[in-house]
Amino acid sequence: MQTHPIAGPLFTDLYELTMAAGYHRHGLHRQPATFSVFVRNPGHKRNYFVAAGLDNVLMALERYRFTPQDLDYLRSLGLFTAAFQDYLARLRFSGDIRALPEGTIFFAEEPLMEITAPLAEAQLIETFVLNTLGLSTLIATKASRCVYAARGRPLVDFALRRTHGLDAGDQVARNTYLAGFAATSNVRAGQRFGLPLAGTMAHAFISAFPSEIEAFRAFVDTFPEDAILLIDTYDTLEGARNAAAVAREMKARGQTLKGVRLDSGDMVALSHAVRAILDDEGLQEAKIYASSGFDEFGVDAVVRAGAPIDAFGVGTRVGVSADAPYMDIVYKLVRRGRRDVRKLSPGKVTLAGRKQLFRRREDDGTYKEDIIACRDETIDGAEALLVPVMTGGRRLQTGVSLASARQYFEAEFACLDPRFKDFHHYAAYPVHVSAELQRRQPA
Repeated sequence: MQTHPIAGPLFTDLYELTMAAGYHRHGLHRQPATFSVFVRNPGHKRNYFVAAGLDNVLMALERYRFTPQDLDYLRSLGLFTAAFQDYLARLRFSGDIRALPEGTIFFAEEPLMEITAPLAEAQLIETFVLNTLGLSTLIATKASRCVYAARGRPLVDFALRRTHGLDAGDQVARNTYLAGFAATSNVRAGQRFGLPLAGTMAHAFISAFPSEIEAFRAFVDTFPEDAILLIDTYDTLEGARNAAAVAREMKARGQTLKGVRLDSGDMVALSHAVRAILDDEGLQEAKIYASSGFDEFGVDAVVRAGAPIDAFGVGTRVGVSADAPYMDIVYKLVRRGRRDVRKLSPGKVTLAGRKQLFRRREDDGTYKEDIIACRDETIDGAEALLVPVMTGGRRLQTGVSLASARQYFEAEFACLDPRFKDFHHYAAYPVHVSAELQRRQPA
């Protein structure tokens, strides 16, 4: 099964290459360096984040190399010396990486990855790492909020047609599934990642037939075991009655209508009315699915209102994380050679030095507090969250399965206090910096 189209080393910003060329010219390119990856939270848009994208990063870094075509293009730019291009031709990523496993809950300012490698190597991969971890974590976090809002009702990813590009669509499918979605409509993502697929029909199918009921009959004839009928093309309640008539015909043949879908209108009122129509016809087993503009806020509103909706198709607003469409994820140099370094820019001060993230829990397993500490520290009664995942440019284990990452996320999310899951109000989870890490900060 294909899991990731490998991004080449030209998937980077130009300044990563020019900085690497500068390091090379001045003999710094092989000096060991550590970069820390973390997320800022401007505007308090998120109470927590869900780490995702690690497997894609590791897979690409294992195969990191400049092809002859890459080098020909760089040569055409006229920016780089022959000596630097010879260096790139031989380059393979040789670094060590510690990271939070996929599905880990983490919080703003905490390191989710630390990369230690020769300075030029670590610099060249910055853009790729941020892009990959950033999108995956952004979507997994948004999806987890939707799953929480649905209170056990299944969610299906419908985002593909409005995601920002081909691979973005696949990563949305992957990371919504990691965070608890039941399925995706994205067929290629199903192939790539082994995801369950789900889908119904579009209004075009209804319009293509002389009447709505004829369209319904054609669809259930084609898919008698898995038919969900879209009932709002013309008049939703009349559509429900037509669906009920077709369902009765199916019953006479020993078949069962899976359900109907609402895609417009007052979801609360219409779902009650449709449920009544179906129940009056003895179709209690037929489910009501709803789509059209849902994310955690919309799902939460209709669930709280008592709408008898059994499952949701969730698309655009999740696929682009509409309420927070970007993640302020950063990649900062924290150690060069034997010297810890930090950034002191106003409002963007960083913590110097290689780190470990520790978590303390209550007796029942609920998260109590996190501590950002020095890598060589131990914290009594706390678990270390950053784990070695790559040494010398090689993964320490083959990729953790998506199913395992999903199970891990579900177990960890259950340990997060509900006040931090509340997406209507900001709540600051307690994150501290150890006294030793504070003491080691350079002036």
